[in-house]
Amino acid sequence: MKQQLVELMQKLGHTVYDVGTFKPDTADDYPDYAILVAEDIRSGKAERGLLVCGSGVGVSVAANKFKGIRAGLCHDHYSAHQGVEHDNMNILVLGARIIGPMMAQDVTEAFLKATFSGEERHVRRLNKIKRIEEHELC
Repeated sequence: MKQQLVELMQKLGHTVYDVGTFKPDTADDYPDYAILVAEDIRSGKAERGLLVCGSGVGVSVAANKFKGIRAGLCHDHYSAHQGVEHDNMNILVLGARIIGPMMAQDVTEAFLKATFSGEERHVRRLNKIKRIEEHELC
């Protein structure tokens, strides 16, 4: 699934930094990839990220441990664009065992085409999340 989505993102004109996995049949640990994607976003190398694993749950949990990361597990079009528009989601998480390839492409495209609305209520809520992050890092 990841390779199909990489090709889609490139076709849509995006630069893709593929951090792995490159050997899908070998054992690996999803937190390692959450770290790599989160670091690329936090450093400014990437504006958004995509993480794919079996269910998507574990890698979503791992990615959301990073300050400034807002990873959303989405398996439908609405959640993918709304997560960006309202919550300024910067990582899309997909469960490859949950979602089919065509829906995964639709969800990814919705995520990439969406922009944060900047509406006052959404900014207010994001500021509260930032305060939670600051408090928890003390």
